[in-house]
Amino acid sequence: MKDVVSNSVYFGVAVSLTAFIIGVQLNKKLKLSILNPLLISIAIIITILSVFDIDYESYNNGGKYISYFLTPATVCLAIPLYQQLDLLRKNFKAIMIGILTGVLTSLGSILALSAIFKLSHGMYVTLLPKSITTAIGIAVSEELGGMETITVAVIVLTGIVGSVLGEGICKLFKIKNPISIGLSLGTASHAIGTSRALELGEVHGAMSSLSIAVSGLLTVVLAPAFSNFL
Repeated sequence: MKDVVSNSVYFGVAVSLTAFIIGVQLNKKLKLSILNPLLISIAIIITILSVFDIDYESYNNGGKYISYFLTPATVCLAIPLYQQLDLLRKNFKAIMIGILTGVLTSLGSILALSAIFKLSHGMYVTLLPKSITTAIGIAVSEELGGMETITVAVIVLTGIVGSVLGEGICKLFKIKNPISIGLSLGTASHAIGTSRALELGEVHGAMSSLSIAVSGLLTVVLAPAFSNFL
């Protein structure tokens, strides 16, 4: 099995797509937020690689091609935003302040926790881009001298946690405004959170899509300054 996988560029793609489809179907059937398709697919892929003793490099020979679609998929999130331009104009100031607050909270929390747990500077800057989309986060981590592989893992984990818990937290604090919910999901948990926001409604998805772009830009600008604080 291992030899077949090592010589095939299709294994990684086939396993990734199959695992994600299983995750989507389980999520639709059971309708539980904890059953996030991405979380399920990660668990399935890890299990397969462990059981058949397949190293990550062999899997990634084909799996890496899926990541090529990440950037265009993120750009496509501009479509729901375009459909809600009037809403954006009416609430522009509040929306921008909300996103800025979210970005500062994200960077500030990483700074505080890194200081509390006495993390190294390298690990600190690795965690700084945790709440922005992978395409931007990798570049930020690389520029600051972080570990890109860990950055990707943290970004994915942040997105999954936000997607699973975000709606529940908003309900807990009685936040019902679709603009507020969308901004919180997009700012805190990037594209994965946005996928959940799109399920909640058009306004939720549009605001979350906007948050991805703006929070990513703000993080690129602010992260270098925060990197000097520790």
